[in-house]
Order: sequence, then structure tokens, then C-alpha cells
Amino acid sequence: MAESTPIQRVQYEEGIHPVKSKNESAHYSKALEEHALSEKNSSADLEERAVRLANADLNRKNKQTYTGWMLLWLSYQSTGVIYGDIGTSPLYVYSSTFTSQPSYEDLVGALSIIIWTLTLMVSIKYMFIVLAADDDGEGGTFALYSLLARYAHIVRRDPNISGTVKMERHLTNDLKPVNKGVRDWIEKSAAARVVLKILGVVGVSMVMSDGVLTPAQSVLGAIQGLRVAQPAISTSTIVGVSCAILVLLFAVQPFGTTKIASSFAPIVIIWLLFNLCSGIYNLAMFDHSVLKAFNPYFAGAFLMRNKEEGWRALGGLLLAFTGCEALFADLGAFSKRAIQLSWLCFAFPCLLVAYIGQAAYISQDATGEAYTNPFFNTVPPGSFYFSLVIAVLAAIVASQAMITGSFQLLAQIMRMSYFPHIKTVHTSKLFHGQIYMPLANWLLMIGTVIVTAVYNNTTSLGNAYGVCVIFVTFITTLLVSLVALIIWRLNFLLIAFFFLVFACLDGVYLSSALTKIPTGAWLTIVLSAILSSIFVLWRFGKENQWAAEAEDRFQPSHLLTTGTDGEVKLTEAFGGGKVSTVGGVGIFFDKVGDMVPIVFTQFVRKFSARPEVIIFFHMRPLSTPSIPESERYVVQRTTIPNCYRMTVRHGYADDIVTPDLGRMVIEQLVLFITRDHESEGSASSKEHSPEVQRELDVVTVAEGRQMVYVMGKEQMRIRATRNWARRVVLWCFLWMRENSRAKMADMDVPFDQLVEVGFVKEI
Repeated sequence: MAESTPIQRVQYEEGIHPVKSKNESAHYSKALEEHALSEKNSSADLEERAVRLANADLNRKNKQTYTGWMLLWLSYQSTGVIYGDIGTSPLYVYSSTFTSQPSYEDLVGALSIIIWTLTLMVSIKYMFIVLAADDDGEGGTFALYSLLARYAHIVRRDPNISGTVKMERHLTNDLKPVNKGVRDWIEKSAAARVVLKILGVVGVSMVMSDGVLTPAQSVLGAIQGLRVAQPAISTSTIVGVSCAILVLLFAVQPFGTTKIASSFAPIVIIWLLFNLCSGIYNLAMFDHSVLKAFNPYFAGAFLMRNKEEGWRALGGLLLAFTGCEALFADLGAFSKRAIQLSWLCFAFPCLLVAYIGQAAYISQDATGEAYTNPFFNTVPPGSFYFSLVIAVLAAIVASQAMITGSFQLLAQIMRMSYFPHIKTVHTSKLFHGQIYMPLANWLLMIGTVIVTAVYNNTTSLGNAYGVCVIFVTFITTLLVSLVALIIWRLNFLLIAFFFLVFACLDGVYLSSALTKIPTGAWLTIVLSAILSSIFVLWRFGKENQWAAEAEDRFQPSHLLTTGTDGEVKLTEAFGGGKVSTVGGVGIFFDKVGDMVPIVFTQFVRKFSARPEVIIFFHMRPLSTPSIPESERYVVQRTTIPNCYRMTVRHGYADDIVTPDLGRMVIEQLVLFITRDHESEGSASSKEHSPEVQRELDVVTVAEGRQMVYVMGKEQMRIRATRNWARRVVLWCFLWMRENSRAKMADMDVPFDQLVEVGFVKEI
């Protein structure tokens, strides 16, 4: 028998505070008293407010902006994290570029390349173009891919989070013909969508591969620097001390980005200021004529004069901007303005003067050995031991940029369902993007310690370093060009000019860096290939899982129907059997938040029974520390009698699932019932209509009998019809799924009231 579907009302609790007493009558009394004293709202006002707040999650912006002293503080923090890597490059750029004492012309040419690379690649490309292409405050190549996915139909959405992700696709008439053509092509071409997915995944994988290599390279290089003062130090001592420092470095990560950055910032600031002072001293005391390197003619002349050798030298010169990819990945932990301020006003001038000063000294060096250790050989007289200490400290903290960046990137790929859920800890209530991942932290530590022990010197590590950096900058150029076309809607000719300039720069450096693959760079390539395979495999499995689960996504009226006598039965599609009622309240955890939870469907079909009061309980995490009580709870009625849908909007600092969860749910349900049916009496009356009283009595009786929490235990198996390659991939996915952390792992519910309903889905 067909039934009419009543209007479903979304009700937001107003001004309600949690009840402290566990006494049933006390919390009912408080809820009813607050209702009686509340201001009456018309039904139209409630519906209007409900619609407005229901869209809040879809339109929520997580990007934070700062001004004044807060911006300066964040810029100070970013200095301690971001510029450790790119800031320590003066230790080894010239020694990595030249194998013998360079001529004056070659020295000026190399300096010119360094100056213009830092200017074009970092200051212009990254600071003013790439940082503007953030995905709601997040940076990195995968953030670019995620940003494109919000403006073009290039990816299948996770149904579990589709309600909190807003598509912002521009209207066709708002795009220029070329821009529209590019968007249509990538939306319709399966090959284009696959290529974009691979670019996003490979970019993340390469940055994380460098995340394993960078700490080993920087710390090992720092400890090897002690040989300048004490040449007798053995290799085993250097490796042992390096591994101990690495373990300590990763052990402090749980303190959070703010505390670590605030502690490391003075080291990096002193280091950069010392480089600035050394550069000024060398420029004044030796050869100021190297300042002509600001003329880009000398950069071109260097490459033309040295031909193949000049091209190969780019593999060493690119070390001057290693760290720019981590700079973009760390955007979510800081902000665009903070990074721009700290780079343009501090780090960039310090590094330019440092390289210029080193060139001024080397050009007048009579021994011909200064280039082999360009930093220590060019420090002012009497400052050697100070420079040694600050260099060691700066090199140790240099790896923080990659560690922080790895956490940010992992959070992004988990959000897009390319990696299993692992525990994420938000370390700051003030800066929402600062996170820490325990498992990722310890895996990175193990990887860096192994790499340090195996390679045991920076020469062999240096051969493996740098290739991934330039690969990522090239991928970034490609993706930002698409962002400019589809999202920023810029003129195609302007974008083509941008792309040609920076793609040529990236391409020249990349071609030179690829020569390092046989001598060590293969390590990072292999690591990134393994990580990319894991990411793509997990995403492929999740898409198959979503397809299997979609079969059970339907409205409540499709599952249950109510007869004229009030008897609840399954619909004909499910056999039409009678559904008996079991006394008590059943709280069914719902991971999607709309339609009927799969666990409820399985429960009813298996037992032909339903609890007296049913609550579909959905938790919607938002990227903010806390949601105000007045906007946290959303309650809806369903077409099933005495069945409600409750959505809890919560921040990462809100503790929702506690042993008192049932009491909180009943309290909110009572408030919803009393406010959804406004009484005919005055605002101060505690009387309720018979209809409201009957509904309250049902809830009261059901709660008094029992309360159970019902969770689904989903098992999956592979369909027998799949080909063997697909079966292998899906088997790997299922193995990872069985051994990964469940999203419900952190929930603290009473186990004696917990029921798990198992079911099997085929993929």
C-alpha cells in the first residue's frame, strides 16, 4: 500500500547545553523547562533557518586568513619549518656544481643561474602563482588535483563525504571558447582523467620519497661537517650519531608544528642572518664585480660556452631551490601571506647575498680549494666554530619541512580516498591545518634511519637527491596551467606564455637531473613508484566498494511500509514480511548520512525486527576545532514510525562518542520532539498536546527498557567472474583494508551495549 511521504523537517537545537546529571527525570525536566522558556518560532522561520544551516557544511571554507601580529607570528613559525631545506643549500651548491676551480666567467655564470632560478622559480612561480592555487588553504600537487576536481567532473566522489564537498563548476557561458574546450576535453577523455590522476598521485609520492631522503641527507651532512674541525672522526661514529639525532627529531613531532616551528625558527633565523653577514663581508672585502651576475646574459653565456658540461652542471645548481616543493606542501600548516612575507622579506635576500658573497671569495681564492667547501671556507675570520655549530643545527632542522609536508599530503590523499584512514592528531586549535600522524611519523623515521645506515655518506645520497624535486616542480607547472584555464579563466595566450617559460626551465633542469638515475636517483624513483601503486590500488578498491554499497542506498519508504492498522512490514521488494518491534532504543551508526544505513537494512532483513525507537546516527567531521552547541545537532524525521535521523556536526577537538552518548542522543531527541510540535499554550506553559506527549512517552519507555548501539561489520569478497589481474589487485585492496585502522577505532561506546551486524558485499 502506497503511503504519503510527510514533510521532513531539519531541526537545529538552539542554545542547549549538555545535561550534567545522569538521572533520567532530571534531564527530561531540564529539556522540557528549556523548551517552555524558549521563544516560540513560526514553522516558516524554523524551515528557513534549517535550510540555511543545512547548507553550511557544503559552503564551509576551511581557509584561514591572518593579519597583524598573528600574521607575523605565523611568518616566524614558517621560517623555522619551511626554509631549513632551501636555506641550507649554501653549504653545498658550488661544491656540487664544480669539480675543479672554476674560471671567473664560469663562476659568474653559475651565480647568475642561481640568482635567476631563485627569482623565477621560487619568488615568481611559487610565491605569486602556485601559492594562489590552493585548495581551500591546502597546498601540494594533490591539492591542485583536488581543486580541479571541484571545478570539473574528473573524479568520482566518495559518497560518505559528498554532502560536505561543494562542486563549483563554472557555467559554460562564463568560459572563453578555448577554456571551455579544455575543460570539456578532460571531462570526456578517459585518458586525460587517468593522466591527471597519475600526475597528482606521482607528485605526492615523489615529495614523500624525498621525505625519506631529506632527513638522512641533512643530518648526515651536518654530522659529517664536524670532520672540518676533527678529521679523525670515523664513519661508524658519524652514522651512529646521525641515526640517534634522527630518532630524536622524529620523537619530538608529537609536540606539534607550532611548538616545533617556534623552537626551530631561532636556529634558522640566526643561520640565515649569519649567511647574510658573511655575504656582505665577502662582497666588501673581495670581489664586488660578481654583482654583474644579475645580468641574465651571463647565465646564457655559461650554458653556451660549456655546452654539455654546462648542462650537466645544472644538476648541482638545482640544489639551490630544493625545498620549494615542500614550501607548497606546507601551505596548509601556515598561510600564503605568511610564507610570502617570510620569503620575500627575509629568506630570499639572505640567500642571494650568501651566494654572491661565496662567489666573491672563490673568485679571489689563491688556493683553488674554497669551492670544495664553499660555506666554511668563506666565513669571516674568527667565526669558524660558531659557523660550525650553527650549520650543524640548521642542517638538523632542515628536514622539518619535508616531515611537516608529508603529514599535510597524507591528510589530502586520505580525504580523497587514496589511502587508508590512519590516526590524525590536530596539534593546534588556533591553526587548523597543523597536524601530526603517529604511524606516518614512525614509518618515516624507520625509512630515514635505514637510508642513513645503508648509504652512510652524503656523496652517495646526493646522487639520489634532487630528481624528485624537479619532477614535482614540472608536474606543478602542468597542473597550475590547467587551474589558470579552468578555474581562474585567464586568457589562453597568457597561460601559454607562463607554461612555456616555466616548463622550459623545469625541462632543462629535469633533463640534467635524470643523468643521476643510474648513480643513485633510482632509489627515490622506486620509492615513489611503490607509493603511487599503493595510492592508486586503494582508490581502485574504494571505487569498487562504493559501487557494491550503492545497491543498498535507498529511501526508508523503499524498505519498510506501514499498513492501515499501523503494522510495519517489509516492502514487496524485500519479501513483504511482518516486522516485529523489540522494546528499547536502537542507535544505528550511519557513515553516509542520508538514505537508509546499510547496517539497518541488514538488521531488519536478518531479524525481521526493529527497535521501538530508531535513531540513524551520523557524525560529520568539519575542519574546525569545535562547533557551537547551538549548531551541532541536526534531527530529522523519516517515513518509518518512531525513526529519526540525527547528524552531529563536530570539530576535531569535540568529544562526541563517549559512554554518555545515549543520554546525549535522547536529550536532543526530546528537544526536537517538543520544538517540532509547538504547543498551543503560552510560551511559559509546560503542557504538551496529546500527540507530543504520546511521542515523548514512547521515547521514555524505550529508553527505560534498553539502549543498544548497532554498528555494521562489512566483509567483502571478489566476484568469481573477474579476470585474474583484477582479482589480484582487489585481493591486495582487501588485505590492506583488513589490516588498516577502522574509522570507528577511536569511539568510546559501552561494549556491553554494542551489537555488530555482519554482512558480505561482492566487488
